[in-house]
Amino acid sequence: MTDPFDLVLRSTRAALPDGVRAAAVGVRAGRIAAVGDYRAAFSARVDLDLADTALLPGLVDTHIHVNEPGRTRWEGFASATRAAAAGGVTTVIDMPLNSIPPTVDVSALAVKRKAAYGKCFVDVGFWGGAIPGNTASLRPLHKKGVFGFKCFLADSGVEEFPALTVAEMREALREIARFDGLLIVHAENAERLAAAPSSTRYRDFLDSRPAAAEDSAIAAVIDAAREYRARVHILHLAAAEALPRLAAARAEGVRITAETCPHYLTFSADEIGDGATQFKCCPPIRGAADREALWAALAEGLIDIVVSDHSPSTPDLKQLDSGDFAAAWGGISSLQLGLSAVWTGARARGYGLAEVTTWMATRPAELAGLPAKGRIAEGCDADLVAFDPDAAFTVDPANLHHKNPITPYAGRELRGVVRATYLRGEPVTAVPRGRFLTPSEAR
Repeated sequence: MTDPFDLVLRSTRAALPDGVRAAAVGVRAGRIAAVGDYRAAFSARVDLDLADTALLPGLVDTHIHVNEPGRTRWEGFASATRAAAAGGVTTVIDMPLNSIPPTVDVSALAVKRKAAYGKCFVDVGFWGGAIPGNTASLRPLHKKGVFGFKCFLADSGVEEFPALTVAEMREALREIARFDGLLIVHAENAERLAAAPSSTRYRDFLDSRPAAAEDSAIAAVIDAAREYRARVHILHLAAAEALPRLAAARAEGVRITAETCPHYLTFSADEIGDGATQFKCCPPIRGAADREALWAALAEGLIDIVVSDHSPSTPDLKQLDSGDFAAAWGGISSLQLGLSAVWTGARARGYGLAEVTTWMATRPAELAGLPAKGRIAEGCDADLVAFDPDAAFTVDPANLHHKNPITPYAGRELRGVVRATYLRGEPVTAVPRGRFLTPSEAR
């Protein structure tokens, strides 16, 4: 006789690889052991019928800044991963900045893992960094299990993580291509940026970072990827102007992927008022036409994934009192809200849970090389989310788990509420059970 499942979850709206349908999901020893009909006669120690509450795979967010150690007042592993779980995210990959030290060599990676140990409510992986002078550290970091390497082509905002010139980016990519690694790029051309004037007008900040800065930087990345036959990924795409160039590169076989973020899909420049520095990010939120073009590119598959770029800071650094866009930290806190924000916009445009799951779970897992994540399928980790797509709520920063609950979503009504999050078949509770991930372990 087959042993009973540890858990069975039933839903009339389960987001499966072949679409959204009624199903029952059986979990054993932390993995999905069976996917059957909604009323399948599964025997289980715990059998929960979610009815019309949707069952989604846990989201995979490959772009968050935890900031611990060194800037733990901004965010930390405990607060960030608790926020992730509350937002239906069960896997995060932490950026190599703004922690101190940045993850640019093996010793810094060890420091970060030590800082995170025992604090994570979801599974966590780490990116390495490519900065001037650390090319020799890239292969050792790869061997220690980072998921790839981030670089900036414009000022990162922190002095310990300098930007690369185009020539330095090419040098790093040439080395990364030798072991078929992945370079992820903050693609803004420093030469096309202007110094933002001290101003409370969002338009002044926006004008200092034109769309041409993204487009020209992406052109340089494409040229290098073409020459070295390397894998590259464009971070937080905001400018519709760059989409034709990206499409042409894909068509000729350049190994390039791209992401956008919930804030670029939700907001537009014309709704950002004077002094509203909680909206500042880099690249900046652009106009409504850019926003709609990003949605269309997602639907076409030209943009692959949606991830948060959760980049928090303390209230003083966001210049909430002065409203000075030039002085404010450029980052948006949204890790807990990304699923609801994207679902709100997707639903309004006629997209369904299947598309949102693809953009926020399946494809990010594929980008990172995590075949056991991002899908409700036999053999995958039982990372699951009970999500009510019909419920609405108004964002109250006091209800967020982010260490500094500052967000441009404050007061905004969103659709979709996470009712429960399961990590390897167990509900996420007050006890952190997250594990460290590496691509080699995942394969």
